[in-house]
Amino acid sequence: MTVGILVDCFYYELGHSDFVHSFFSTISYHLEKEGWGTKYPLIMNELYNDILNWDDVSVAKSNLNEIEQKLSKHSQEHVIWDIDDLSQEPPWGDKISSKVTNLANYYATTDGKTFFEVIRTAMDMAEEDKCDLKIHKL
Repeated sequence: MTVGILVDCFYYELGHSDFVHSFFSTISYHLEKEGWGTKYPLIMNELYNDILNWDDVSVAKSNLNEIEQKLSKHSQEHVIWDIDDLSQEPPWGDKISSKVTNLANYYATTDGKTFFEVIRTAMDMAEEDKCDLKIHKL
């Protein structure tokens, strides 16, 4: 099942639902020591589980930049496939592109954009059009 971010009528595709969940699991595991959504509630709770209000986008963008910077310091071997079952591994194992050098660029769309680029683009559109964002499954 494909997952993306919906802003009004604009859809920004991320990828398969397992891969998107892995992205958020990796953030929580490595950067939220007190548990899911404790450090980045706008990204981890509002966006992932519900709706991110466009009024909160400027703070969420700042959080997203911080997350990207911090994940860039973790090697790709530290990917978390599912925070609820840490024994799970990506279906491709460790066979990944040589372009993947850390956890910030591990998550990319089929057209080569990182999740961070796609989410930032969606956030820019939300601010510009004053529309909320939500994760949407196709």
